[in-house]
Amino acid sequence: MKTIYAVFLSVFVLATVQAQESKLNLVVGTYTKSCESKGIYVYEFDSKTGDFSFKNSTENVLNPSYLTISGDNKFIYSVSENDKKTKINAFGFNSKSGKLEFLNSQDPKGLNACYIINDDKNVITANYSSGNVSVLGKNNDGSIGEVKQVVQHTGKSINPKRQEAPHAHMVYFSPDKKYVLANDLGTDKVYVYQYNPNSATEVLKLKSSFDVKSGSGPRHLTFSKDGKFVYLLQELDGTLTSFSYADGILKKVSETTVVASDFKGDVGAADIHISPDGKFLYATNRGTANDISVFKILGKGKLEFVQRISVLGKGPRNFTIDPTGNFLLVGLQYTNEIVIFKRDKKSGMLADTGKKIELCSPVCLVFTKI
Repeated sequence: MKTIYAVFLSVFVLATVQAQESKLNLVVGTYTKSCESKGIYVYEFDSKTGDFSFKNSTENVLNPSYLTISGDNKFIYSVSENDKKTKINAFGFNSKSGKLEFLNSQDPKGLNACYIINDDKNVITANYSSGNVSVLGKNNDGSIGEVKQVVQHTGKSINPKRQEAPHAHMVYFSPDKKYVLANDLGTDKVYVYQYNPNSATEVLKLKSSFDVKSGSGPRHLTFSKDGKFVYLLQELDGTLTSFSYADGILKKVSETTVVASDFKGDVGAADIHISPDGKFLYATNRGTANDISVFKILGKGKLEFVQRISVLGKGPRNFTIDPTGNFLLVGLQYTNEIVIFKRDKKSGMLADTGKKIELCSPVCLVFTKI
């Protein structure tokens, strides 16, 4: 009898541990002006079932559209897009309860910060309207220090409405953290900065830059799992460019598009991510397409088209894939929901689960451990 009891207890404990291991925090940044939003939201997400439940949120945080979580999972840093009153916010984060405690905010000396990254030493932002990149230090308590450096981009390109000036749209660490890549939609350039985290004033030093097709508007990029290739999505024409990458140098190797050959409408390519196993690449297109494209990653940076499907709403701004690779979640800015797709790990293809999170203007989705 004791043996049977011990077996049942072991099975119960194992099942409980496995259930706990499948649970993640989904942290979501939103726009707060177009509908009723409190700012940053935290949900518990089950990576086995795709089920979710609300845990916590901030109160009255203005337009925390993009956010980043510290490596130790104890702090969250967000932008607060607000033209000349743009701020960068720091929060203490309790991953178990999902509670965020406001610590402080700083002026990035840039307008409408639209992307943010962090490491142990610094918080770095891409500031869209002012076309610059800001580096802010970190204090020992996790709060944000003052600006250490502002790198100003210059120039313009051929689209008079969108490229009349520089528009920094993303900053992204290289896998080895030796460089920071910055996409500028306004100048059709990707800048690669040598990263010196401990410097007091010159954290970023220009290593190289790469010109992309005029009028294409580089927006977001991602690295291959082995760090040898970079995939760049261009907002204005939907171009998807593959580069080889080594020691801060980009070399173009191939090019495709997220736009269907028979598509007639407005293009607004947005976000790009690779599956956790490194085998498939996904990219969203807003405008009037409102779809997501799937590509198989081949050798030498080349891509093979697999699927293009509707995101079942409008404004697929940002999306994320859970760490197990089971689900892909798309934030729909204009229809106020997060749609949950099931991923086929073998084919890379997506299918609607019928599940979605109703939420005002979701813009940034990040998974983290509980």
